[in-house]
Amino acid sequence: MPKSTNSRPEWLNLPNSLSFLRILLVPVFLWLIVSNHNWWAIGILAFSSITDYLDGYLARRWNQQTRLGQLLDPAADRLYIFATLLGLTLVGYVPAWLFWVILARELVLIPTMPLLAAKGFGPLPVHFLGKAGTFCLLYAFPLLLIAKVFDGISGVVLPLAWAFAIWGVGLYWWSAVLYYAQVFSVIKSAPKNH
Repeated sequence: MPKSTNSRPEWLNLPNSLSFLRILLVPVFLWLIVSNHNWWAIGILAFSSITDYLDGYLARRWNQQTRLGQLLDPAADRLYIFATLLGLTLVGYVPAWLFWVILARELVLIPTMPLLAAKGFGPLPVHFLGKAGTFCLLYAFPLLLIAKVFDGISGVVLPLAWAFAIWGVGLYWWSAVLYYAQVFSVIKSAPKNH
């Protein structure tokens, strides 16, 4: 069936392009943190936050939701969480244990992929608590960075940043437990192949 000359591939819509752009900026952002260009790093984080909102909003508004977009958006969020956390750990703004606790949560979820694939399933939808944990962490880390840049307000910003970080870690791990429960429920209800 011939394709229309003015039609673009489904994956190349504006919401997905914004997600790709966010992902491409992750290494730039990490370099800015470790090379102590914190103002620019905060600027990229602000830009990424705006595009994070826009890609979801536009996808829903223009009915351009795609499977690729559903994978790219959380991938970009996770990459920013890890880039920020790694950068803040490397420059000594946060203790290393925080990095390892969050990384361990991601590693714990890796075995769910082959379990689901063996039954013909892809990744399950992200649970609300996982989104809430991501939201908290995406606020915590920029606030930690802002507390270092704006020393005069760090007395207010730093406790707020750590509150978001602790809630984020708790919700992140809780959502991992719930994700495993979902995985086993899906596997149990899958028809057996004989």
